[in-house]
Amino acid sequence: MKATGVVRRIDDLGRVVIPKEIRRTLRIREGEPLEIFTDRDGEVILKKYVPINDLSLYAQEYCEVLAETLGVLAVITDDAGIIAVAGGPKREFLGQKIGSIETIMKNGKAQIVCGTIAQNGREFSSLVVAPIITDRPIGTVALAPKKEGAELGETEINLAVTAATFLAKQM
Repeated sequence: MKATGVVRRIDDLGRVVIPKEIRRTLRIREGEPLEIFTDRDGEVILKKYVPINDLSLYAQEYCEVLAETLGVLAVITDDAGIIAVAGGPKREFLGQKIGSIETIMKNGKAQIVCGTIAQNGREFSSLVVAPIITDRPIGTVALAPKKEGAELGETEINLAVTAATFLAKQM
């Protein structure tokens, strides 16, 4: 994404309006928190606050445990991209935008579906997705079989929900 500059005035309450096009591009929705930074040059930097990034260490370790215990590909996402991967090729997934699991995250219920974890990624015939919910859905725990055609069941759903609940409580 190329750098974009817009001039805005601050109103008497200290508010700055961020143009709709920029909010849409950065996927910043109304009411979402932003981090405010300043640097030595006098610049004010607004950054989308992603609370699950505070948990990246927990997320990676939990992913590794799920992958080892169940023998699956385990992935943890925030609301935009994949932040932890275990049991599969990290290069294929880590840092990628999320695929069809985004609709399940917004739905708020754990499900077994067929779909993609990463945008434009590989299609899985059986995919367990459990949303991580604090005051709103902030990410997902997704499990996929390593072997083509293998099915996931209730055990995997229960463990994905447990992981999602644990991560939500850490917030």
